[in-house]
Amino acid sequence: MKKAERVFGLHAVTSLLERNPARVSLLQVLESRDDPRIRRVLDLAGKANVPVRRVSRRELDELVPGVSHQGVVAETGEANNVSEHELTGFIEQLEHPAFLLILDGIQDPHNLGACIRSADAAGVDAVILPRDRSAPMNATVRKVACGAAEVVPVVRVTNLARVMRQLRDAGIWIYGAAGEAETCLYDTDLSGSLALVLGGEGKGLRRLTREHCDGLASIPLAGSVSSLNVSVATGICLFEARRQRAAMQEK
Repeated sequence: MKKAERVFGLHAVTSLLERNPARVSLLQVLESRDDPRIRRVLDLAGKANVPVRRVSRRELDELVPGVSHQGVVAETGEANNVSEHELTGFIEQLEHPAFLLILDGIQDPHNLGACIRSADAAGVDAVILPRDRSAPMNATVRKVACGAAEVVPVVRVTNLARVMRQLRDAGIWIYGAAGEAETCLYDTDLSGSLALVLGGEGKGLRRLTREHCDGLASIPLAGSVSSLNVSVATGICLFEARRQRAAMQEK
């Protein structure tokens, strides 16, 4: 049985109601709030026949403790993500060169949410995460992702190295981001079937993950800092790949 989840925050809930309202079983809204953004949420809920319950701030605080819910919480079913054994079939049915993001050990939910948001903006087909050594897909991740977690398939895998071998066997080139790599990101061909790999906070890519990459690339840094936050690095890598892929389509 799929477990219930809660999505909170105006942007995340609005995006969910716009893109996948069937997932929402109940919308709970702060009884004292009445402004254009809340009315927009209520209008979307009404069009989708989603039940709405007006509640006190205390009730909302108890539903999602310790977070800024902005007066709105959606009760939902679990997202319909792609399972590990469905991944190969999912890739085969794509009508364009695959574009995947692998996140190896992102443990901060804010970073994970930001990476998923960038993945959606860049047109990534799916995000692959290890089951262990990764932040859970919780309400904080979904809020930071601003609705992207509701539409980008997330694949949680038990053995990342094995899945990377399967991707390579399927003709997908795998490139990892590493600060010490001699090859520059902008000199790397990212235009074909591709999986980009970003490592966790602090330690970066694990040894076994590196060994299963076809190549490593670095982001050139011009200032005094020696590294970037993983969510920033993810955005740079994804949009360089998007730029190259768009240029290839125009030829």
